[in-house]
Amino acid sequence: MALSRRDFLKGLLGLPFLFHLLKGEDKMSEAMFYRRMARGRVQCQICFRRCLLAPGERSFCRNRINYNGRLYSLVYGHPSAVHIDPIEKEPVHHMLPGSKILCFGTAGCNFRCQFCQNWHLSQRSIEEMEVVIDLPPEEGIRLAQKEKVPTLSFTYNEPTSFYEYVYDLARLAKKNGIRVIFHSNGSMQPEPLRALLRFTDAVTIDLKSFREEFYRNVSGATLRPVLETLRIIREEGKWLEIVNLLIPGLNDDPDDIHRMAVWIRDNLGDYTPLHFSRFFPHYRLKQLLPTPIKTLERAYDIARSAGLKFVSIGNVPGHRYNSTYCPVCGKRLIYRIHFTVIENRIKDGRCPFCQTEIPGIWSP
Repeated sequence: MALSRRDFLKGLLGLPFLFHLLKGEDKMSEAMFYRRMARGRVQCQICFRRCLLAPGERSFCRNRINYNGRLYSLVYGHPSAVHIDPIEKEPVHHMLPGSKILCFGTAGCNFRCQFCQNWHLSQRSIEEMEVVIDLPPEEGIRLAQKEKVPTLSFTYNEPTSFYEYVYDLARLAKKNGIRVIFHSNGSMQPEPLRALLRFTDAVTIDLKSFREEFYRNVSGATLRPVLETLRIIREEGKWLEIVNLLIPGLNDDPDDIHRMAVWIRDNLGDYTPLHFSRFFPHYRLKQLLPTPIKTLERAYDIARSAGLKFVSIGNVPGHRYNSTYCPVCGKRLIYRIHFTVIENRIKDGRCPFCQTEIPGIWSP
């Protein structure tokens, strides 16, 4: 069902924003996963929050609104960030090393992470954005083709909060031979997650901590849905990588890191890449210091001792553990400096020195 965006936003978001956003008769997109309830209420089914909204109310992520008993996306076709990045920036280390990705992000997020580096997107609503781009899915695909970018990525803010736009772009990408990845906090409900994974090649999930208290107090969220998401991605056979941003004094306890690494090994497989990323003061945690490199190296050692084969350290340009090594012979296979691939020695998905298979997506 399409609703005139001009009619929809008029009186809801105010004329200044309306004229900033619109050029011509754009269309609103009705949400894909929600329930219509009594007295005109709706219940969103995209994430674990299951927001129950009366007419005129907006979801926790700020991006969905109940209009006359139907749920609509406010950001469909209107990203606030569209950039070409190296795939290593996601980070994804075991898929098309050295290639480029066309990245999309909008306003909004269903978490409230106090350390968010993209808070200017994730912690704002669309009417607060300084930049709003009119880019329907078909034009997004044409842009990828024009720029000869082999992969789309949904990142910067949480893809769950602009799910319908992600889904339509991913579906069109698959029809046009373009690969799809997304970087998520792992909070989608199983049904929309499985639907999106049909068009997805790889996923990067932020596993922010292995403590429920951290999720509740620092991210305003909960851990359990994230673990369920990780299991589903593995069940669906999609390539999976995990990022753990280590924040001094908040989630860097060695015992927690060990428990997390063991859980990953036992539930997702010892070949699952785990990226320990260095924290720098951002948003509401500017009073903290950057993560000591020794803390990152200790986490690396813990995860390797727990049996994980592919562990890396990020946000430390030039660190030796930013590269990929063969888990059997120990030779360096992919030499990286930050987001730049200097050398890739993997041949046909194997170590050229000992012929050990290196899991990943190595061919376009």
